[in-house]
Amino acid sequence: MFSKSKINEPGPNASDADKPKGADTTGKGAKGADFKASATPKAKPAASVLSSDLLITGNLKTSGDIQVEGQVEGDIRAHLLTVGEGATVKGEVVADDVVVNGRIVGRVRGLKVRLTSTARVEGDIIHKTIAIESGAHFEGSVQRQDDPLANGSKKMPTAAATDANS
Repeated sequence: MFSKSKINEPGPNASDADKPKGADTTGKGAKGADFKASATPKAKPAASVLSSDLLITGNLKTSGDIQVEGQVEGDIRAHLLTVGEGATVKGEVVADDVVVNGRIVGRVRGLKVRLTSTARVEGDIIHKTIAIESGAHFEGSVQRQDDPLANGSKKMPTAAATDANS
């Protein structure tokens, strides 16, 4: 609808007086410092996927993401843990985010825990936020904590128990 007229645009040899105010063509910032493009942020590595034909006996620990499609007999620590529909984890799970589509036998600790409609969990869940979809099977107790990752597997004494011992 609108088009810019080329009459008022400065040519290749235009003087600084012809350039619009605030335009920086020197390659320097507003205060005269050299402008350098910021380095591209490090690409987040892809999740480690444990395929459906894989059986792992032992503990797994990563600061990244894990997607389990097979079987793990051991504890898992990760940033994001996704348990696939056909997957089974037997052990304690500790992660910032836990998404369970399959089966976990053991304690689950996470800031955000989500049990989908195909989830099967046998064990306690310690969480900051939790979502349980209709159809999920869960047998155990649920406990909310502000920081469920801080205490490891130790239980916090309750205020009533400490007052009673005083």
